[in-house]
Amino acid sequence: MPTWLIELEKILDSFSGESSGGNPNFRLFLSAEPSRGVPIGILDRSIKLTNEPPTGLKANMKRSWALVSKDEIEDKDPKIKSIFFALCFFHSTLIERRRFGPKGWNMSYPFNQGDLRDSYLVMTRYMDNNQGGKVPFDDLIYIFGEIMYGGHIVDDWDRKTCNNYLFNMMNEGLFDELELFPFVEGKGVSFRVPGQNPYEKYIEYIDLQLQQETPLAYGLHPNAEIGFRTTQCITLFNTLIELQPKDSGAEASGEVKSDNEITAELIKELLEDKGLKGLIFNIEGLKGTVDVTSRGPYQNVFFQEIEYMNALLIEITHSLDDIDQGFKGILSISEQME
Repeated sequence: MPTWLIELEKILDSFSGESSGGNPNFRLFLSAEPSRGVPIGILDRSIKLTNEPPTGLKANMKRSWALVSKDEIEDKDPKIKSIFFALCFFHSTLIERRRFGPKGWNMSYPFNQGDLRDSYLVMTRYMDNNQGGKVPFDDLIYIFGEIMYGGHIVDDWDRKTCNNYLFNMMNEGLFDELELFPFVEGKGVSFRVPGQNPYEKYIEYIDLQLQQETPLAYGLHPNAEIGFRTTQCITLFNTLIELQPKDSGAEASGEVKSDNEITAELIKELLEDKGLKGLIFNIEGLKGTVDVTSRGPYQNVFFQEIEYMNALLIEITHSLDDIDQGFKGILSISEQME
């Protein structure tokens, strides 16, 4: 209620006065999504806490498993451990797919620990009512996929993705070390549901088995990580640019350099032999080191790539040289040079 927060700020101001007679132990707790509507006065006097999901499948799995205490789960039907382990993987997968953007989900959904907690409570209630009987996997799939997690989902393809995860893991194979990674036969990676173990052994199992992050864990091609890493790099460098000081650097004499002077110095540094010109490959010399009869596809691709890199470096040096001449007045500054 962003408009009412202005009234709340006035109420807090009245409580903080010396003559208010308020209780010194009074505390106000506010829970909110990130919002620009919170008044600055409230933010300034607040202690801000955030509860963000950890990054990575392993961290999410450990956090999800720790949602239920040892004493609680050890007293349950032994099958509940296996079902809850698969449910933790399902929950972690849904959260981590978001980092792949449209390849992960068509839309962004607010999956959270509350969904996992409520799913666990419903699952244990079902299991308590079916002691010694068949596990109601069809009911659990419907509740998890259509109500608990499916309640967030509005896209039909996203719903199908969610349900297919559940169809893959919510079956009798759970009790026989079911493979949780989809479509990984012969790809050298695996993550199975462990057999019945003490509570702590499951955490050790997660640490040992989830050694590296791979898109294969989500049923995606390894190249799906390229887009995610590219976006991550862009975000990182944009943040670094924002953190850069906005004023130009000063010389020892105390004079502030202009943007053109800073650029000219950088161009001079790049055009030196130790700069970009020194990076240009000697292609003929490199070709002479490889026997023509032994050249294969890898060598051919290598030479193609260094030819592309040379073309790029030469174009960059020509452009920098033109800009340098433009600063010196030899050439007029064109729109492309600007």
